[in-house]
Amino acid sequence: MMAERRRPIKLLDTVALLEDLPGRKLKRGEVGTVVEVLAPDVYEVEFSDDDGQTYAELALRKEQGVLLHNRGEALRIVA
Repeated sequence: MMAERRRPIKLLDTVALLEDLPGRKLKRGEVGTVVEVLAPDVYEVEFSDDDGQTYAELALRKEQGVLLHNRGEALRIVA
């Protein structure tokens, strides 16, 4: 069995938290956007509400988040 290769996280990628960060009032599963690559495997991530207002911005290590992607599938809008 071949191990899955993960591409590096880069600027403007979407990531989800893998752990609660109570000191920042963030919970596992919250989704943010990488706004800067600070160092290898360290990223500045911005968390915004539905109106686009930032409610948290902080540096995260690679192991604190997971890269999100849709594997090229079209998104459906359900109204």
